[in-house]
Amino acid sequence: MTTTAPSRPSLTERLSGISGEVVKFGIVGLIGVVVNFGVSNAVLHLTGWAPVRCSVIGTAVAIAANYLGYRYWVYRDSDAASRRREITLFLIFSGIGMLIENGTVWFSTYTLGLHGTLAYNVSKAVGTGLGTLFRFFSYRTWVFKAIPEVAKPEEAALPRPQLGTEGQAGRAAHAGQPAAGGHVPAPAPAERVAAR
Repeated sequence: MTTTAPSRPSLTERLSGISGEVVKFGIVGLIGVVVNFGVSNAVLHLTGWAPVRCSVIGTAVAIAANYLGYRYWVYRDSDAASRRREITLFLIFSGIGMLIENGTVWFSTYTLGLHGTLAYNVSKAVGTGLGTLFRFFSYRTWVFKAIPEVAKPEEAALPRPQLGTEGQAGRAAHAGQPAAGGHVPAPAPAERVAAR
């Protein structure tokens, strides 16, 4: 009996399959960026706090908004059996993304000495881009794992009987056992000749 292993999809098939995910991830991410920049700029101008603190607050609010979008839209078909594990990993990777994003704000403010709204937003934009790349690959790889696909009945590799139903009934008759219907079938013509 030979079985054929399922063929791996080509690179173009994998890229076309991921393109829809990238678009959805981008839409949720864009909403998160608007929330992030809106909240952080509002806190910066209303409170006068340090730029990094304002950026962290904006990022934290955006992370909460993004989780809802990722969980219930982008990765809604992912395995949610272990929600605690998912949220823990999401927070860990989001925290790393937050460090990447706000590290650029810190670097431009305290190392390069760039101050002002334009410098703040440019450094935040660069950090957001780098953090988003990290988040995309970490979320899809470790956080929102896909549910393992179950083979469809028509695609499942089933063993093929060698002689069909008659062959199975014939083998049952040779063993002295009744076939599925409870009776021993008469031997096939070729078997009668061999019996003589």
